[in-house]
Parts: sequence; C-alpha cells; structure tokens
Amino acid sequence: MARVRLSVEERREELLRAAIGQIEARGVASVRIADVASALGVSNALVLYHFSSKEKLVAAAFTHAAEGDLAHLRGLLGRRTSALRRLRGAVRWYAPTGQAKGWRLWIEGWAVSLREPALRDVARDLDRRWKAALTEVIAEGVAAGEFRCPDPAGAALRLTALLDGLAVQLTSYPGAVSRARATEWVDEALARELGLTPEALTGRR
Repeated sequence: MARVRLSVEERREELLRAAIGQIEARGVASVRIADVASALGVSNALVLYHFSSKEKLVAAAFTHAAEGDLAHLRGLLGRRTSALRRLRGAVRWYAPTGQAKGWRLWIEGWAVSLREPALRDVARDLDRRWKAALTEVIAEGVAAGEFRCPDPAGAALRLTALLDGLAVQLTSYPGAVSRARATEWVDEALARELGLTPEALTGRR
C-alpha cells in the first residue's frame, strides 16, 4: 500500500510524536535518529531533513509535549466553575497520581537540561507558564472570596515543587510512597496554601 503523503506540518508532528515515544522508552541519552525513523518506517534522512540534529529533534519533542500539557491545563482552568474547583482539578490532573502523561519524559528532560541549553530553555519556559497559570487562578479565588492566600505566586511555586518531587519518587523509586498517600499529601498541601481544611477542599464532611 502506498504511504499517505503528509504535509510538512503533519510530517513534523508525526516525527515529534514518535520522538516522544522513543524518548520515554529509551531515554534521551540512548535514543537515536535511527530509532525515530524506524518507528515510523521512514529514512534517517527524512528525520534529518525536518530536524538537522538529534539535539534539535529532542528539544522540539519536549516543546511539543509541553505545549500539549499547557493546552490541557488551560482547558481545565478555563472551565465555567469556581476557582477552587478549577484549581483542584488542575492540581489533581498534574499530580503524578493523576491522568497527566509523560512524567518519565520530563524527569529525563530535567536531567539532560543540565547539559543542554536548548532543552533547559524549554523546561524553564514550561515551568514559568505552569506557575503563572496556577498563580492566576489562585488570585481569582482570593478576589472572589473563595479562600485566603496572601502569596499566590509563592503558593504556586510550593505546590509545583511538591508535585515535581513526588513525581520523581513515584516514577524513579516504585514503592517509596503509595499513590494514596501521595494524593493525601497533595490535598493537604493545597488546603494549607488556601487556608482551608482538607474537608472543605474535597467537599467531604
């Protein structure tokens, strides 16, 4: 069967998705241009035509993954409901016990970004935009009188630091902490940052 001819944009997206899959399976250090090409049944030359080096392919793959995560976050925070519900939904999704994909990918990225400036820029930008989005919805909830938080930006930083740290524990050290306990800690931290009881946060009595 003849291969369907894709547009430049479609081909790049296909290559980026394949690169993400290979990075998650093999790790950044081990993945090769040939692995991405083989996964799609295309030539190395085609991959290099769109991304002139492995480093540029990896940076573009992480950017693609980041934009997908941020688009989902914007969807969660843009719902027509209370700031508290939006915030809790976003934190629960982002938490390593939630539905967000790719924690292994991001842990790989953080390690490699120590040596790769292009990837470090991607990771830093993602981190900044996540914190900004959480800061904004926390400030909205404070303005609406839903909860108290004297420092929304600080709260966003502390929450994401906790979530990132738990992701490392759950992904890299299976059994170090149970998923149930990690979820409990996330809820407790969010409630504390908002001046709420855990029961008020979750709606339990």
